[in-house]
Amino acid sequence: MTTKDFQNKSPLMIFLSYFKNHKKLFAIDVSCAVGIAVIDLAFPLVTRSALYDMLPNQMYRTFFTVMAVVVCSYLLRSVLNFTVAYLGHTFGIRVEADIRQDLFRHMQELSFDFYDQNRTGKLMSRLTADLFELTELAHHGPEDLLTSVLTICGALIVMGSIRWELAMIVALTIPVFLAVVMTMRHRMSQASKASKEKVAHINQEIESSLSGFRTSKAFANEEVEAARFCAANDLFKTAKRQFHKAMGMFVSSIEFFLCSLNVIVIAVGGYYVMQGRMDYRDLVTFNLYIATFVSPMRKLSSFSEMFANGFAGLNRFVEVMRTEPTIQDKPDAKVLSVVKGEIAVENVTFAYDGDLAVLHGVSLQVAPGETVAIVGPSGGGKTTLCQLIPRFYDVTSGSISLDGTDIRDLTQKSIHENIGIVQQDVFLFADTILENIRYGKPGATMEEVIEAAKKAEIYDDILAMPDGFNTYVGERGTLLSGGQKQRVAIARIFLKNPPVLILDEATSALDSVTEAKIQRAFDNLAVGRTTLIIAHRLSTIRNADRIISIADGIITEAGSHAELVNTGGIYSQLYKTQNALALEAMK
Repeated sequence: MTTKDFQNKSPLMIFLSYFKNHKKLFAIDVSCAVGIAVIDLAFPLVTRSALYDMLPNQMYRTFFTVMAVVVCSYLLRSVLNFTVAYLGHTFGIRVEADIRQDLFRHMQELSFDFYDQNRTGKLMSRLTADLFELTELAHHGPEDLLTSVLTICGALIVMGSIRWELAMIVALTIPVFLAVVMTMRHRMSQASKASKEKVAHINQEIESSLSGFRTSKAFANEEVEAARFCAANDLFKTAKRQFHKAMGMFVSSIEFFLCSLNVIVIAVGGYYVMQGRMDYRDLVTFNLYIATFVSPMRKLSSFSEMFANGFAGLNRFVEVMRTEPTIQDKPDAKVLSVVKGEIAVENVTFAYDGDLAVLHGVSLQVAPGETVAIVGPSGGGKTTLCQLIPRFYDVTSGSISLDGTDIRDLTQKSIHENIGIVQQDVFLFADTILENIRYGKPGATMEEVIEAAKKAEIYDDILAMPDGFNTYVGERGTLLSGGQKQRVAIARIFLKNPPVLILDEATSALDSVTEAKIQRAFDNLAVGRTTLIIAHRLSTIRNADRIISIADGIITEAGSHAELVNTGGIYSQLYKTQNALALEAMK
């Protein structure tokens, strides 16, 4: 389904649409449940026949034959119960897995600003905890609802044939029961939604604490983190209090109602027996049917609790699925195929979330194959400009073109396939070095990976590791040094081999010797490619064809290294400051 489908359909219809791919399992589950209901309805009738006909008429052979059939039917019932429990839960898990897969795929389509506004812990809750109850709802929901209705209707019909007045009294209790269920269900649903939001907040705090435990140790702030965790844990203890209170009220009300129903039937039926208007054997049969009747009523009450829990998670799932990416391809968007690498930034202004603008009327022309270095003070807009070129964000005004075509007229996938980015904040997956490098080209051969590693000056380091290319890098690459992580990321981009490069402080974590080696590799890679380099260490960009400086969201100067040093502008000041610091360090 598309985002529009999710916006136009109700959560219930969205939920039921996931049954389609597993309809065989669903049909088996429901058929077995109906079989169980039929057996439960048949037993009181057999009992009544035994009391009225078989035993009084000394039909002992028939009686024991029927009892043997009943035993066989209960053996069949146990097989049906096993099938319902096993295949039913399998069906529920598959539905939940399909929902989670669609949610993850949709999250991948959402734009950068969505992740700017949502913490990882909350998104993890949407993918995991919020969907757990859907397995039970998918399995037990339709099954319990169908079999309960069949059992209740069947029991009422048989009870009506025995004593219609008493059956009518039982039937009149159903609307009261449903009214109680619907009222309590609404309260539970609201309480369940609130508890899920609190649990998402708890997961957010836990994720933050676990991700930052190295920082907390470095600052000896374990007690601060422990206090923060205790506060989140205390919130967890109270997160479901309102839901449990609503559930307690619901269960106690339903149990009082169902137990009272037994008393009413015995009282009224006993009165009819006293009046000679009802046989005690019919009263016994009637009570057996009340037991059969009460069981599905309890199922319906459990279904309400399950429905409240499941739909609270389902609504949170639908909420995300109805969120449209702020950056979308046009219906007639072109695929970028042969790329020369000409970049044109025309009078671009950009602001995050419509707040204060970060860039103001920036214009820049980059010729195919040209290497342009971007320098300037922190917060000036360098990284923002380089995030607009691959269209991670859309410009507020102005335009950016690639090979003469506005990037808004191109597919995002083709743009990203042709632009390689190495960021200062390197992210490595919790996998092997081999797979992290191969991420730049998933189908790459081992020879291609080795060649990329050599170009990134990481090959010798990898061979020195115990498991070589199969060395596990740890969560976010924590088992590697900062320089090694950055070189793995650089190897990844060498493997991708894109026509346009964006290097955002790509050598910041390297020592001077390794940086010099990588710089030579970058110079070789940049040949024939358009390259944008963001750098604070000006020694790494002397060979750039052009250098521009950005401050306060505008381009303040542009030219070669020699030209800018002589102008006395921002670049000249940065260069002189870094030279002075280098001389001071040498002394």
